Amino acid sequence: QVQLVESGGGLVQAGGSLRLSCAASGRTFSDYGMGWFRQAPGKEREFVAAISWSGGSKTYYADSVKGRFTISRDDVKNTVYLQMNSLKPEDTAVYYCAADRQRFALVATTNADFGSWGRGTQVTVSS
Repeated sequence: QVQLVESGGGLVQAGGSLRLSCAASGRTFSDYGMGWFRQAPGKEREFVAAISWSGGSKTYYADSVKGRFTISRDDVKNTVYLQMNSLKPEDTAVYYCAADRQRFALVATTNADFGSWGRGTQVTVSS
């Protein structure tokens, strides 16, 4: 079982930037895709971004963040990042890191694709 710990959340003004980090441990990090989801108060958890395992070289984004957010991974540090630019108040949510269930998968963008979750980090964007 993989353990995931997010960091980097906080309070930022609209138009600002934050970088979230997620440190993973417990299995071969590079063999698995990783993702970021978010959940705003009163709403369901939604997909934000995902990156395939290291050999897949694919990234996926929700339409709402495309062009503003960038997901990346560092397989030496066993860490996945989410760089968030041009933040909007509607980006306010708890952001969760997730690890794919399946080894060497190229596509993973739904809740069901991910078997391990972090505890989340709060991102608040003020207007």
